[in-house]
Amino acid sequence: MYRKIDDFIKEWKQNCAGTIAIMESITEEKKHFSIVEGHNSLESLSWHLTTAPSYFFGLMGQQLNVKLNPSVPPKTMKEIIDEYKKVSEEVVNAAKNLNDESLENEVDMLGNPTPIGALLRTLVDHQTHHRAQMQVLLRQAGLPVPGVMGPTKEQSNA
Repeated sequence: MYRKIDDFIKEWKQNCAGTIAIMESITEEKKHFSIVEGHNSLESLSWHLTTAPSYFFGLMGQQLNVKLNPSVPPKTMKEIIDEYKKVSEEVVNAAKNLNDESLENEVDMLGNPTPIGALLRTLVDHQTHHRAQMQVLLRQAGLPVPGVMGPTKEQSNA
């Protein structure tokens, strides 16, 4: 749980930089790659990470200044990445409306009273979780895997 809004903003920006690196490794030819048919693809996970912050901030009663349809991704990865960058900046802007004391205020998260600081932690953890899935899919698709939290096997052998 975050107790200082500046800690969330700093970690969010760092986390987003890693997510952007992963999204930038996805080619148009491989964006539909999934582990098996019917499971999340690299494209669907990218779009999910782009639209999810609106859901989390909605739980706090805040609207991000973006208009995205979670069911309809843009046509290209570049467009998804551009939208993701806008959303990640909107998260920072919206977070600046909070203060350290408000992080203790509870909101309803799926029927559970949850402090806003814990909800923001869940947002970052949610992104990290799906980003890890994407890293595995990148490797299985034969695409380069960027080092996000340290060098990848390929980078450490270089």
